Amino acid sequence: MAEKEKKIGVIFDYFAKIKVAAIKLGAGLKAGDVIHVKGHTTDFEQKIKSMQIENKSVDKAKKGDSIGLKVKDRVRPNDTVYLVKQ
Repeated sequence: MAEKEKKIGVIFDYFAKIKVAAIKLGAGLKAGDVIHVKGHTTDFEQKIKSMQIENKSVDKAKKGDSIGLKVKDRVRPNDTVYLVKQ
């Protein structure tokens, strides 16, 4: 893992049909941030365009929130989410 990344959450569910990951956050996250999802067979980066908390769109989420996030690739429970420092 690169020095410029910080662990901010863990995937706890994935909805394949709509390509949405459910993430439990251990740190804040906001639209425009770039995340790196890493797991046993998962490894990709993506910019956050939008996220939801309880089916409502939000621009930012705080530590402890559970969010839904549209992802470009398949993720699995227990994959780790890192914030990529720009």
